[in-house]
Amino acid sequence: MHRENATSDELIMDFYYSLNPDFEVPEDVEIMNPFEDPSTADAARRFYKRFYHDKRPRIFLFGINPGRFGAGVTGVPFTDPIRLQEICGIENVFDKKPELSSQFVYEVIDEYEGPENFYRDFFISAVCPLGFTRDGKNLNYYDDNNLEEAAEPFIVRSIRKQLDIFDSQTTCFSLGKGKNFKYFAKLNNKHHFFEKIIPLPHPRWVMQYRRKKMKFFIHEYVTKLQDAAV
Repeated sequence: MHRENATSDELIMDFYYSLNPDFEVPEDVEIMNPFEDPSTADAARRFYKRFYHDKRPRIFLFGINPGRFGAGVTGVPFTDPIRLQEICGIENVFDKKPELSSQFVYEVIDEYEGPENFYRDFFISAVCPLGFTRDGKNLNYYDDNNLEEAAEPFIVRSIRKQLDIFDSQTTCFSLGKGKNFKYFAKLNNKHHFFEKIIPLPHPRWVMQYRRKKMKFFIHEYVTKLQDAAV
């Protein structure tokens, strides 16, 4: 692919198709690569073609890593099969199960005046674009010190490859103010990906522990995102 002629959606899918987990994980940990599933790859391809078939710059939002019921199914971060079809207009064959983080993110997207406007300005990714499970449950890359250490070179390469997709941005967002932000900030201090990382509360944390204040956090998200997009 000639990168100078490629649109963002083509470069995004090229990145995802090329994911190569060339690191050892602890024996009880399994790597989850959503793009090994043809249905997932096809749904993601159609999503990115719809919203990223251009060469516009985007601002990055970095989550943690794909989960089993969101990006692990659809290939699109924080997008469950319901919202992929009903809000993004991408028909899919997946079980229409809701996912908490996706519910919150699409409330934010709705407040941002819809997916066309939101995805015109932003690209949601993950610090680690591959997911992990232990005993059939989601595992964050930072939940196991050996996993975190082993995955770091892969994480660094993945971030750099994604930065090549869009015109460089000085600011990005961390979805998660705790361990994800702490690790990402440490990595950024070492590798200088961005001048500034703005932390936002993780969508799942909001939905599990602060749901009564959801409107407050939606407003926080939208305000900070709009300020960055100006």
